[in-house]
Order: sequence, then C-alpha cells, then structure tokens
Amino acid sequence: MNRGSTLFLKIAVFLMGAPVFTLGIVGLFWLPNNPVNPAYTHILYPIVIGMYVSAIPYFTALVQAFKLLMLIDKNQAFSESAVIALKIIKYCAMTYSGLYVIILPFVFLLAERDDAPGAIFIGMVPIFASMVIAVFAAVLQRLLKEAIDIKSENDLTV
Repeated sequence: MNRGSTLFLKIAVFLMGAPVFTLGIVGLFWLPNNPVNPAYTHILYPIVIGMYVSAIPYFTALVQAFKLLMLIDKNQAFSESAVIALKIIKYCAMTYSGLYVIILPFVFLLAERDDAPGAIFIGMVPIFASMVIAVFAAVLQRLLKEAIDIKSENDLTV
C-alpha cells in the first residue's frame, strides 16, 4: 500500500492526542494555583481525577491505532497483530466509557448545584462516543479475524 495513503490518518491520530496531552499538562499547573469555589471542591475533584485517569485508555487506544496504521503501511493489515490492536482499542473504549459512567453522578451533582442542566448531556457525549468506537472496533476485529481464517484456509488448499 502507498505510504502516503495512511499519512493523513497518522497526522489525525497525532492531532487527536496533542490537545489532550497539552490540556493535561496545563491542568497540572493551573489547578493547584487557582482555587475553586469551596462548595464545589468535593464534586470537582472526582471529576478531574476521572478525567486524568481516562487519559490512560485514550492514549493507549491512540497508540494502538497508530500501530494499526503502521501495519497497514507494511502490508500486514490481515495479521494477528492487527486483530490484537483492534481488541485493545475495543477494551480501551469500553474502559473510557466506564470511567465516564462513574464520573456522571458527580457531573449531575455539579449541574444541580450550578443550575446547568446541559452539563449532563455534555457528560454523556464521551460515554456514547466511546461505545460507538468500541462497537466499531469489535465489528472490525471480528471481520478481520474471519478474513484471516478464510485466508489461512485458502493458503492450505493451494
């Protein structure tokens, strides 16, 4: 496969990770120096901790997506390594969604105190988006596994 065909996707994966990494680093220095309303502190800290913990599966999935693109460049898209990468992406998306399900009650409490009903809908976006990614990765993993099985059967018959 042409190397330039996945270059755009590699750049997109990098651009998806760069803002999250930058905001995470800036948040480490900004949060301790800017006091928040003491009435919200017990609600905000679990949300912020959950957001920082959710960066682990997010970046793990991005690394696996980059690895998958490297396999496509090497013409090894139909390999067991690609199936494993999709499996890891699926588990990372489910973990990410689970973390935000845990965070959602705190977002609800914050929305109640701050009288911001839209915060609940905003808090649900990562849950549904990551579940769509998990389902898509699971379908691709299954299709790729079946294609590898068919390919190996055909190689044995020839």
